[in-house]
Amino acid sequence: MDLSIVTTLYASAPHLEEFYARTCAVAERVTSDFEIILVNDGSRDNSLEIALSIYRKDPRVRVVDLSRNFGHHKAMMTGLIHARGELIFLLDDDLEEEPELLEKFYEELKAKRADVVYGVQQKRKGKFFERVSGALFFKVFNLLSTYPIPPNLITARLMTRKYVAALMQHQEREFVISGLWALTGFNQIPINVRKHHKGASAYGLRQKLSHLVNAVTSFSGKPLVLIFYLGSILILVSSVAAFDLIIRRIFFGVMLQGWASLIVSIWLLGGVTIFCLGVIAVYLSKIFIEVKQRPYTIIRAVYEAKELPSVLNDRAFSGALLEQGKQQNTDERR
Repeated sequence: MDLSIVTTLYASAPHLEEFYARTCAVAERVTSDFEIILVNDGSRDNSLEIALSIYRKDPRVRVVDLSRNFGHHKAMMTGLIHARGELIFLLDDDLEEEPELLEKFYEELKAKRADVVYGVQQKRKGKFFERVSGALFFKVFNLLSTYPIPPNLITARLMTRKYVAALMQHQEREFVISGLWALTGFNQIPINVRKHHKGASAYGLRQKLSHLVNAVTSFSGKPLVLIFYLGSILILVSSVAAFDLIIRRIFFGVMLQGWASLIVSIWLLGGVTIFCLGVIAVYLSKIFIEVKQRPYTIIRAVYEAKELPSVLNDRAFSGALLEQGKQQNTDERR
């Protein structure tokens, strides 16, 4: 198969039909041998019903129905596991990223002989808070991460089979997919694109802070190193202050007063200690999750033309899927 187009479904009912029509139109200009993989990430609306109606009309459509909502990034990785094309085009289905980008990315991939062509926003979409918080996320992440990611990165990307096979070798259960994209390497070419704005972002301040913490702690040990240096600096400063007090007392008979400053110091050091313990606890919780080796998604059913729904147990990164860098389609059946 020449091309696989992968997207995830969550509250996708209003735009899924248009997404399908536009995707088919642009894919047919690239190749006649393609498939569209729709991963239902526990959507609460009728996205699955619409996806199944499309699947019944078009044998090129495959629907992967997850047992619940596992999150956007894990759903995308599940879709990539099921992709069979020599080229894989990944994008969101909300039409903020135009399906027509496929043609532009394909021409760039051929011209540059790249492994990946991905989109970068020329200018961040949204209102002031969304633009500023998004820019801040990339700055903080790249400051603390060992593997920086391009600012204003979007989901849309065209990838070769070789790159996707390498991407699938990552076995984390806790991850941010943009970090895995950068970590995988290969020859990746950015293209400036315009991302449309279709309303307020689903990510509020709490979600964005949570995403930032998860992203940094999943891909970098720098916060732990910074804790070491912070502790070293505090020890140095307190040692100098203690030495100064001893000198004043012994040689000048001066005992400094100031309960307020003492209480402030205690609160400051207590806050720093709790913060550092919290950072360490986040890393410990990730270790706890990783060693349990749970599948990061569970599939309820796969709908494809060759046979009616087959219930699968997605073990995420099984050895069969990784062997020789080829996508295998021999999922275990219950």
